[in-house]
Order: sequence, then C-alpha cells, then structure tokens
Amino acid sequence: MKVMTATEASRSFATVLDEAERGETIVVTRGGRQIAVIGPAPAAPGRMVKAFLARSAGSLDDDFETDVAAAREMVRDEMRATWPDA
Repeated sequence: MKVMTATEASRSFATVLDEAERGETIVVTRGGRQIAVIGPAPAAPGRMVKAFLARSAGSLDDDFETDVAAAREMVRDEMRATWPDA
C-alpha cells in the first residue's frame, strides 16, 4: 500500500490511476489524516458469470444446462433490444 499526500496525488493523478489499474492501493492523506483510498476496481460480476458460462458449456447436468441455455438466450434477447447491432 502506497501513501501520498493529496497534493502529490493531484499532481500525478494519471500515475495514481495507472498504479491502481496494476493492482496497487494508494492511501491519500491531507494534514496527516487519511482522506481517501484509491485502488483497483472490483471485477464486474457479469464478467465473472460470462466466464463461468463459457467454461462450463457442455459439462453441466441436463437440467442445469437447460437453465443456463435459457439464461444465455434471455441475455442475448435483452442485448438485441438494447443494442440493435448486437
């Protein structure tokens, strides 16, 4: 964990974001007190579900696989409604 003052963080904000993107957590202080923590964003749950579905295709029991296929189709339908070119 890295600690820097608000002034330092302000002057090098692009670097702070780059470090957070690489997994670093930065504690920002002002007047010796912690005022903020900047760190990597958590993985999007949708991305994790999509990865699970991709990994598990063909290896699920019949009932669960049917449910997963239905869920995939619902998502596709919703994406088509939201994004006409999807």
